[in-house]
Amino acid sequence: MSPTGATLFSIYTLKTNPDTPPSLLTMEVLQQFRLIFGSLRQHFRLVEERCGLSGSQMWVLQEVERHPGIGISDLAIRMGIHQSTCSLLVDKLVGQECLTKSRHHGDQRRVGLRLAPKGISALSLLPGPAEGILPDALSRLPSVVLKTLHINLDELIVHLPGKDESCAGVPLAEMVRRSGAEGA
Repeated sequence: MSPTGATLFSIYTLKTNPDTPPSLLTMEVLQQFRLIFGSLRQHFRLVEERCGLSGSQMWVLQEVERHPGIGISDLAIRMGIHQSTCSLLVDKLVGQECLTKSRHHGDQRRVGLRLAPKGISALSLLPGPAEGILPDALSRLPSVVLKTLHINLDELIVHLPGKDESCAGVPLAEMVRRSGAEGA
C-alpha cells in the first residue's frame, strides 16, 4: 500500500472505530499535521520554482493586485502579519522591481503600492493561491467546522510547551522556507 493509501486507510479506520486507543489517535493526528506541513512545503516550493519569488512575496503582489494603492499597514492586516515583516517584504519587492511605491496626494506620509511589470509577470506564473493552500482550504470550510477547529487548536496550544507566540505574525511560506533551509 502506498504511503498515501496507508494514511487514508488509517484515517478511515480511526473514523469508523470509536474504540481507537489514545496512543493510536495521537499518531493519527500527528500524521494529519505531517500531511498538512508536507503539502504546504510542496506548494511553496512550486510557487518559488515557477515565479522566482517566495510565497510570502507572491501574496503581497496578489494583495496589491486586488487593492491597487494599498498601504503597508492595511496590507499587513490583510495578510495577518506584523507591519515590520510586511515592510521588509515590500522593500524587497520594490528592490526587485516588482512593486512601486507612491506618496498619497492628501497625506505625503502615506505610501501606496502598485504592481510593476515584473510583479504582473510573476503573478501570471502563479500555480495556485498566493496566500497558500492552507488559508485557501480554511476559507472553504463551513463556518461551524472552522469555529470547531479554532476551539480545538486553541486547546492544543494551551498544552504546547515552549510555544513561541511571535510565530503567529510570520507568514507560513517563510516558516516553511526556514524549515527547509535548516533541514538542508
